[in-house]
Amino acid sequence: MLNISHNQLNKKIDLSKFKSGENIMNRKYYKFFNRFLLAAAIILFIVLFLPWTQNITGQGIVTTLKPNQRPQHIMSQIPGRIEEWFVQEGDFVKAGDTILRISEVKSDYFDDKLVERTNDQIEAKSSSVTAYEGKVEALNRQITALQDEQSLKLEQTRNKLIQSQLKVKSDSIDLEASKTNLKIAETQFNRIKTLQEEGLKAIKDVEEKRLKLQETQAKFISQQNKYLASKNEAINAKIELSRTNASYADKISKAQSDMFTAQSGQFDTQAQVTKLENTYTNYKKRSSLLYVTAPQSGFINKALTGGIGVTFKEGEELVGIMPSQYDLAVETYVRPIDLPLLHIGEKVRIQFDGWPAIVFSGWPNVSYGTYGAEVVAIENFISDNGKFRVLLAPDNKDYSWPEAIRVGSGAKTIALLEDVPIWFELWRQINSFPPNYYQPKEAKTASKKDKK
Repeated sequence: MLNISHNQLNKKIDLSKFKSGENIMNRKYYKFFNRFLLAAAIILFIVLFLPWTQNITGQGIVTTLKPNQRPQHIMSQIPGRIEEWFVQEGDFVKAGDTILRISEVKSDYFDDKLVERTNDQIEAKSSSVTAYEGKVEALNRQITALQDEQSLKLEQTRNKLIQSQLKVKSDSIDLEASKTNLKIAETQFNRIKTLQEEGLKAIKDVEEKRLKLQETQAKFISQQNKYLASKNEAINAKIELSRTNASYADKISKAQSDMFTAQSGQFDTQAQVTKLENTYTNYKKRSSLLYVTAPQSGFINKALTGGIGVTFKEGEELVGIMPSQYDLAVETYVRPIDLPLLHIGEKVRIQFDGWPAIVFSGWPNVSYGTYGAEVVAIENFISDNGKFRVLLAPDNKDYSWPEAIRVGSGAKTIALLEDVPIWFELWRQINSFPPNYYQPKEAKTASKKDKK
């Protein structure tokens, strides 16, 4: 019956006196459900005050701690053609083991004896260098001999010049003596002639003195000739000295010119030898590159270029290899807003793909199937995905990571931050606030000491 009238029957008549009314009015509905709701509310209120560990979650992959331990692709430094494979996918190879053999595709290197012929050219050019060295030494000896001969010849010519000069002095003295004798002869002749005129001397005596005077005049003229001849000899000696010096200087200059020409040829040939040696080394190294070897011990993952007779360019990836010895790590990515909250050495929990786990991100102590790690590197430049890369290494104080983990497997990371009540975390999540910013304990202790 609809209760739409202002005259309410239950206020005028006591329905509880009736049996049906007693069964209906005195029954308490949802008694146990109400108790459940009350208990749940009390428990929920208590739970709001339980501690909750703030965290930063991220998706990452398993990698290696050191770059040289990561999977790599083996490439060829030269273009070539695949001739023979020595391994197959999944094989274990040691460092230096041959993986495949290739052949040249450039016509400049088709000659099988290219290295030997280049070595023959080096030997021939080296012999030419030796010949030039011998020629330079011979010219040096010739120059030394010419210099010695020049020194002796100049000394001889100087001695001859000195002799000529001494002879000039000697003839000059003889000329003065002849001049004195001529004056004496003239004086004696004049005296005898005067005495003859006075009748004191005979004509015979005058004739004898005249003859003596003429002889003295003849000797004087002869001595003048000798003196002039001596001066001419001295001049000729000076000319000979200058000519000898110029002659030997010309010979020495010509020999030095020939020596410099030989040295130039020697240096040019040595440059050619050096160039050929460089070419020889390059050819020899290129010959060794015809066998592609393993850079380190590991397992062959996949042949990226297969078949026989396939040609490829230099730097093209041929085969992938995974090192046998490696230290596992995990690389994960965090948002830029969370980057200031991470520090080197902080603890992180990791859940690996394929390993069952029960994870309570805020209660790491009750999580199951997660493994410990710590931050070892934080990228300083943002990645292409708009996040910053963080590298995690195993925590030595926690359980060891599973041995069956392979590089490239997926992983979920949980970086543990500050402990806060659950109600605070809910309030933060509702308002989309970032986790509490904090500094590591070491940084806090250092800052306190600095303040003191």
